[in-house]
Amino acid sequence: MIPIGSTLKAALRLPLLPFWLVIALLPVGRSSELGTVLCLLGVIMLFARYPHALSENPGARLLLWLLAAYIGAALISAVDSVVPGKSWGTVAAILRYVPLGLYACFAMRRPEKLQMLFDGVALVVAFWAVDAWVQAFTGWSLGGHAEAERISGIFGAANLKLGPTLAVLSPFVLWSASRRWGLPGLLLSFGLLLGPVLLAGSRAAWVCYALVAIAFVWREARTPARFIGFGVIVVIALALAGGIAWKTSERFHSRMERTLIALRGDPQSLDTAMSGRLDIWHTSAEMIAAHPITGVGARGFRYAYPHFAPASDHFVVDESCGEGEGACHPHQLVLEILCETGAIGLLLWLAGAFLAVRAWRSAGLAARARAFPATVAISAMLFPLNTHLAFYSAWWGLLFGWLLGLWCASMFVETASDESDADGAISHVA
Repeated sequence: MIPIGSTLKAALRLPLLPFWLVIALLPVGRSSELGTVLCLLGVIMLFARYPHALSENPGARLLLWLLAAYIGAALISAVDSVVPGKSWGTVAAILRYVPLGLYACFAMRRPEKLQMLFDGVALVVAFWAVDAWVQAFTGWSLGGHAEAERISGIFGAANLKLGPTLAVLSPFVLWSASRRWGLPGLLLSFGLLLGPVLLAGSRAAWVCYALVAIAFVWREARTPARFIGFGVIVVIALALAGGIAWKTSERFHSRMERTLIALRGDPQSLDTAMSGRLDIWHTSAEMIAAHPITGVGARGFRYAYPHFAPASDHFVVDESCGEGEGACHPHQLVLEILCETGAIGLLLWLAGAFLAVRAWRSAGLAARARAFPATVAISAMLFPLNTHLAFYSAWWGLLFGWLLGLWCASMFVETASDESDADGAISHVA
């Protein structure tokens, strides 16, 4: 067992530092791009010294195929985009995920390096959770003062991404705590994250965290009967936690009150409970019907929105996105793909999903077990029966690209030798 103090020291050590920095600096504006730049330099140095390194790394090859589907959908959509400059700029920007993911595949070729990265990410996310607890009790955190309806933690009140980010990255905290301290560590870490996820007020994060909980319950139970028993215990615990938060937190109480408006049954109440999502999704359907093949272009949704929404639409009239153009994105993964990249984009995403599932199924049990936290994280992030942030945006897209690279790396670390020339080359990144 590695002491916690040495875990952070190892995470800050090359060659893990560049990839780890992306997550460590995620709440601090665009500073996380420092990690992507360092990863780019590392990959350039690697291929300059070992041009054929790619042929020796199946994880890197899988990553290129998956990114080909993701980037290809945006590329094709840009040809007939309603805002060509925005779409082509998006394509250029997401190309940085290629060296980012390749760096992960070459820098973490050994199991111990992968586990060090998992532990390093777990410490960062746990720190965010502790900071969020401080804000819940005092009203203040490193990100400043909380807003009236929800806590925002280190991300700040102007950047309400605490809930979704904690939920998506929670598997690394749960995995590391379970690995070190067994079931008690798993339960304590689950409680550490549960409060901030609930109080952050993102209902999409609640669904995401519930999916993570189900995955870990199944991992601990291993049999259907035990899974049902553990599941009942978890549901009771969640109900108790929700009830306590409802009675003690005005922020959680207000979010639940708004959610329960949906029980009135009429469409207006449902739309209010979903923060206008029904209006957005109706407009999305109109957009898809008008641009079924290649969509309106990657990141073109907000610019096309006023042309398909009613004149009195809330998001157009109230300038919700800050520029008076309309809703920023469809708030749902499948609708985003169809609206912005069309049927061709959806087919490419499905092809990528097929390749990923096939790679997972063909991997050995040891590889799947080692990749468990990354698999759970990316599965929860992509779960289609939920609302989502924009996957072609600069911020959420970066987290998605980072997770994709980590997942490909974690699936194939067993095939690498203990120490290779490629490992040595990439470790020279400054």
